[in-house]
Amino acid sequence: MDDGTGKRHGIGRGRAALIIGALLAASLASLLLAGVAGSVGVPLAELASGLVDILRGEPVSLPAVLLELRLARALAAFATGAALALAGVMMQTLLRNPLADPYVLGVSSGASVGALAAMLVAGAAWMVDAGAFAGAAAISLLLYLLARRDLRGGQAEGRAPLLLLTGVILAAGCSALVTLMLSLAPDTSLRGMVFWLMGDLSGAQAAWLPWLVLLTSLAIAMREARPINLLALHDDAAATLGVRVGALRKGLFVCATLLTASAVTSAGSIGFVGLIVPHGCRFAFGADHRVLLPAATLAGGIFLLLADILARTLLAPQQLPVGAVTALIGVPVFLFQLHQLHRK
Repeated sequence: MDDGTGKRHGIGRGRAALIIGALLAASLASLLLAGVAGSVGVPLAELASGLVDILRGEPVSLPAVLLELRLARALAAFATGAALALAGVMMQTLLRNPLADPYVLGVSSGASVGALAAMLVAGAAWMVDAGAFAGAAAISLLLYLLARRDLRGGQAEGRAPLLLLTGVILAAGCSALVTLMLSLAPDTSLRGMVFWLMGDLSGAQAAWLPWLVLLTSLAIAMREARPINLLALHDDAAATLGVRVGALRKGLFVCATLLTASAVTSAGSIGFVGLIVPHGCRFAFGADHRVLLPAATLAGGIFLLLADILARTLLAPQQLPVGAVTALIGVPVFLFQLHQLHRK
């Protein structure tokens, strides 16, 4: 595969199609597993009839009702995980930093401030979602205004660290506000706030907006996959080869922040998905973004969906916050990845 520099690298089209096909099959299998797994199981013999009842709009039997409820949550989990993984790939390319993840620029912290402020005034569920998205949007806009020079391209030495440090400082300020709100929150609201901060899918519903953001961002990224390969190497080299570096960097920033805002609004702050999934896909499939972008998207959805199944079933009928499960899995996995990277 030609990256635009005259060199051929990556994997062939046949193997790329095999990888994406296998991940699509694994995605479907994980969605079906999410439908049947739970404190009350759905027998495999009744799976087909339950799905038919749902498609007909007549979920009256117990298996059909359970499948409808679980699949709605499963679709939300898959979209959230896919968005976080895709945003992680974009952030690591934009910042040219392997430790970058969707939350590194403070978008998640802004969403936390908005969501907890809505909870503090006993807002309805839609107000919490609206507050989270508004907080994420506000931080994204502020970060863009402060770092717009760094997103124009022609990157000089030190520009990427400036963008990163600006995000870190904004995140620190938002974290201070979160701590203040937690200290002032009444006991009746405190548990919900903590669960939201840990990442929780118990109240997530299948909605079209997260899927729209995900699919649109993926389509844009796939169209620019070849220039992204060049941008990942060096801005000057990409510009020499005809890449509009400024526009591409701004596009990556906007898509990554929208994906992060969408994911955090749906499920709260769920860590490690956007960090370990892109690294795992690079180790397994290579660094060619024409394969990495869709592979990481599907793998992120699968990872979070399986983590949510564990969160629902480990101590059933009690449910764990899925963010705690991803952290328990993510810490040893990332340490292993870091060790492998150091050896290479």
